[in-house]
Amino acid sequence: MARIIADRRIQFQPSEVLAIDRKVVMKILALSDKVDERVYSEHLLRNYGDVDMVVGCGDLPIYYLEYVVSMLNRPTLYVYGNHDDKPQVLADGRVVRKAEGCDLIDGRVTMLLNTLVIGLGGSIRYRPDASHQYSDGQMRVRIARMLPKLLANRIRHGRYVDVVVAHSPPYGIHDGDDPAHVGFRIFRTFIERFRPKLFLHGHIHEWHQNQASRTELGQTKIIGVFPVSVIEFENSTTEAL
Repeated sequence: MARIIADRRIQFQPSEVLAIDRKVVMKILALSDKVDERVYSEHLLRNYGDVDMVVGCGDLPIYYLEYVVSMLNRPTLYVYGNHDDKPQVLADGRVVRKAEGCDLIDGRVTMLLNTLVIGLGGSIRYRPDASHQYSDGQMRVRIARMLPKLLANRIRHGRYVDVVVAHSPPYGIHDGDDPAHVGFRIFRTFIERFRPKLFLHGHIHEWHQNQASRTELGQTKIIGVFPVSVIEFENSTTEAL
């Protein structure tokens, strides 16, 4: 569960209601690209039962996401990866494109547990006919469509976004040299402009000894998820007295 760790300040809202700002530690279980036996097992609750939220950073089987949400009973958000272009057939014979009980946030801005989240799935385009692959310009257009919501967040909540859930990394941070694993340049611009606390991504399957999977860019922690990461971060909430 989220834990309150510090009172920030007492303030008056425009309605004259006395309120207090608190810092809350959120714990996120982040998954990407591979089914992991620490998660897809009877030990899931023992290993990760204390998380507040689950996020899927793409290229995950639907049955896996549905297992996690059914066992943990925690809000579960996810985006598409570059291989999530076909429907999946589950063990009961169902043909599905979305994970039941989970929230597909690809191309959306949402709020969950007082946390503002944006979903930016997919990879750089390396095949002309593939789904969930974009040029840098196409990803820029996707982000532009969400600008009204981001600006509304700034007015209403004092910040644009807290957490980015992506599949691909930003250009030059955790990405690769091959055409399929180059990051998006627009992601760096997004981070510098909107300053999220966390940027979570998958897509990079191997971390070499001299390669970092956690990097800071300005005020943003960029974390490469493969296949499982548990992340704690401080978030603020305002409560009426």
